[in-house]
Amino acid sequence: MDELTSTTGIVAIAGCAVALAALGVAVAAVVSLRRIRRDQRAVLGDYGEHDLVTHAAGLEREFRSLHAFMEDAAQRLHERMGSAEERLDGAISHSALVRYDAYGEMTGHQSTSIALLDAQRNGVVLSSIMHRDAGRLYAKQVRAGEGHVVALSPEEAEAVRLALEGDDEPAPDG
Repeated sequence: MDELTSTTGIVAIAGCAVALAALGVAVAAVVSLRRIRRDQRAVLGDYGEHDLVTHAAGLEREFRSLHAFMEDAAQRLHERMGSAEERLDGAISHSALVRYDAYGEMTGHQSTSIALLDAQRNGVVLSSIMHRDAGRLYAKQVRAGEGHVVALSPEEAEAVRLALEGDDEPAPDG
C-alpha cells in the first residue's frame, strides 16, 4: 500500500487513468467511424473503392444527362403541340344553324342555313332551300367571315354571325 502513495505509485495510477480515458476515446471513435461508414454505404452503395467526391461527380454527370434528356423531350413536345394547334385551327370551331321560310309560304320554317367555320373564320355555309314540291342545296365558301366567291344571303350571313358569336339558333321569324 505504501507503494501506491509513493511518487511512482501516483504516476502509475495517473498513467492508468490516462490509458482508460484514451481507451474510452478510442472506443467512441470506432463507434463514430462505423456510423459514418454505414451512412457512406447508404449513400454510395457497396462501392468500397469510391469516395464521396467521386460519387458526387457521378451524380452530377447523371443529373446533366437527365437534364439534357428532359430538355430534348420538352422541345419535341413543344413541336408536337405546335403541330396539333395548327391542325386544330383548321378544324370546325364555330357553327350555327338558322331555320327560315325561304318562300314565305307558312311551311314551318323548313329551309335551313348552317355555317361551319374554323378559328380563322374560314369555312362553308350550307343552305337547304325547301319548297312545297322541290328542295335545293347550296354551298358557299366563307373567308374571314364573309362570302368568298358568291355573296351570302341574309339568312346565311346570320348563320355566320351566330356561329362567330357562339349563340344558339335564333327564334324563327314568323
